[in-house]
Amino acid sequence: MTNLIELQSVELVYPIYSVKAQSIRNVMANFSVGGRLLRDGSDVIHVQALSGINFSMQEGDRLAIIGHNGSGKTTLLKVIAGIYEPTKGRAITNGRISSMIDISLGLDANLTGRENIIVMGRMRGLTTKQIMAKMEEIIAFSELGSFIELPIKTFSSGMASRLVFSVATTLDPDIMLFDEWLSTGDAGFIQKAKARMDDLVGRSRGLVLATHSHDLAQAVCNKLLVLDGGSQKYFGSITGWDFDKRAPA
Repeated sequence: MTNLIELQSVELVYPIYSVKAQSIRNVMANFSVGGRLLRDGSDVIHVQALSGINFSMQEGDRLAIIGHNGSGKTTLLKVIAGIYEPTKGRAITNGRISSMIDISLGLDANLTGRENIIVMGRMRGLTTKQIMAKMEEIIAFSELGSFIELPIKTFSSGMASRLVFSVATTLDPDIMLFDEWLSTGDAGFIQKAKARMDDLVGRSRGLVLATHSHDLAQAVCNKLLVLDGGSQKYFGSITGWDFDKRAPA
């Protein structure tokens, strides 16, 4: 059986710092990516954000990624989404990916909400005709009303998050990527989002969820990846991990 997602010895290193130009304090304040600082003998210091990531998902798998802040969860999602290319190793996906990693990703602040729906849909490989067929459903779910005709730069972060979530979960994705997807929005919309998530789990071929919520991970997912400082600490069945002891069961 072909794997839906497969990561083979993935490593990601950021070149982030020139000692001639900036202070280490400023750099670490701006690049909170976890991992280890590396020197290469020049004026550049690197952050090893991911190291030794090996796992595969098959169709129907729901993977939760957990770890402390800076452990590499969001970075790994961006590797899977193809936003970052691994420094070493390979990240292979088989299917159309729809993601809610960063609410600003794919948004043009100067375009209206309606225009951004088209842009985000095209980025996900859909035709304009396919997007237009879903347009009113997306707008209705987002609860943005007439605000949909205004530029994104006038939106609050909660409004932008609702728009991205509505697009990402309406356009029939193969593989869904979520990063703390319930962190923004009012209580009413969060309940709607939970119901949509339940439906999505049944419709998508695979799901990857980076979260701090152990309850959500256990309720939604069957596989678990635990990251620690950018390294893989555990991968396997979610029932094989003791969340209280933070160790394999």
